[in-house]
Amino acid sequence: MRSALLVIDIQESFRQRPSWADISNPGIAATVAPLVADARERGDLVVWVLHAEPGTGTVFDPQRGHLRYLEGLEPLPGEPELVKTSRNAFTTTGLQQLLTTEGIRHLIVTGIQTEQCCETTARVAGDLGYDVTFVTEATATFPIAHRDPGGPVLSAEDVIARTEYALAGRFATIATVKEVLAR
Repeated sequence: MRSALLVIDIQESFRQRPSWADISNPGIAATVAPLVADARERGDLVVWVLHAEPGTGTVFDPQRGHLRYLEGLEPLPGEPELVKTSRNAFTTTGLQQLLTTEGIRHLIVTGIQTEQCCETTARVAGDLGYDVTFVTEATATFPIAHRDPGGPVLSAEDVIARTEYALAGRFATIATVKEVLAR
């Protein structure tokens, strides 16, 4: 079965935020690069996704110039590049149509942020009937403060663990980079 590797939001915008100092995997590009190479070698589809917030003035506003992949990751000519304005990679893009056209039924999810864009994409994909492999170590995230000021902070490690608990056996199969490369 042909698969699609989704490279979600591994972009310079995140490096421009003060929270980058707290990211769970600052080497995310190097972690994902072997998966990209493997997908290409297998003839799988590599789908590149960037998050944009046009007109906001934030680091995700295209006018700020940070909507580009982190160094070490670069699409080849012909590989699809999508720009999304929602948390998941389906709602505001043509991803589902692309996958249908390409006959893809299996997705491998990587990217930034583990519990937001990556997890939400995996959940939507599961609801749409895709077989999803979620490569947790090929995602990255940040600590999350409690909704109450002064409340506890959920560590990035705890955020990642929660995502695995929420997805495993429901929306996705959790896998390591090594497991994906060995398939």
